[in-house]
Amino acid sequence: MIDVKECLAACEEKMELSVMHLDETLSHIRAGKANVHILDDIRVNSYGSMVPLNNVAAITTPDARTIAIKPWDKSMFRPIEKAIIDSEVGIMPENNGEVIRLGIPPLTEERRRALTKQCSKEAEESKVAIRNARRDGIDRLKKAIKDGLSEDVEKDAEADLQKIHDKMVKRIEELLTAKSKEIMTV
Repeated sequence: MIDVKECLAACEEKMELSVMHLDETLSHIRAGKANVHILDDIRVNSYGSMVPLNNVAAITTPDARTIAIKPWDKSMFRPIEKAIIDSEVGIMPENNGEVIRLGIPPLTEERRRALTKQCSKEAEESKVAIRNARRDGIDRLKKAIKDGLSEDVEKDAEADLQKIHDKMVKRIEELLTAKSKEIMTV
């Protein structure tokens, strides 16, 4: 016989991971403001191995429209610039010999709408993952009835699972609303 609390905890953990993944994904979407997370996926060739950009340089945002990258080793300027140009960031780096600057261009209305759609799509994928976790939990509970779990306990557990589902969907909606507002703010 399965432990109902253990089953609910496992489902909640899967749902929580979906929400965390969405939060991480949304942080990488450029919203017209300088955000160091847009550089998280960039790898730089450093002495023969590919390492994350933040391992070879200090990355800061001196103002709302600029990202400053200060390499710890002067020989890293070229590889860092090449990695940024080759990446999907879509911003041309400016090098003054001390610091590499990325000027974040203001977003056009069309681009803002496209980014909002992209965020909505990501949120929908997270909701689907949460629904799948709920469905798997319900299936496990229904199978547990055959193993001797009472139907009352199963129905209560199903109601608890629905409450967890609703709470996670609400969090996704809050994340999406906040990101959409950030993108649409000029």
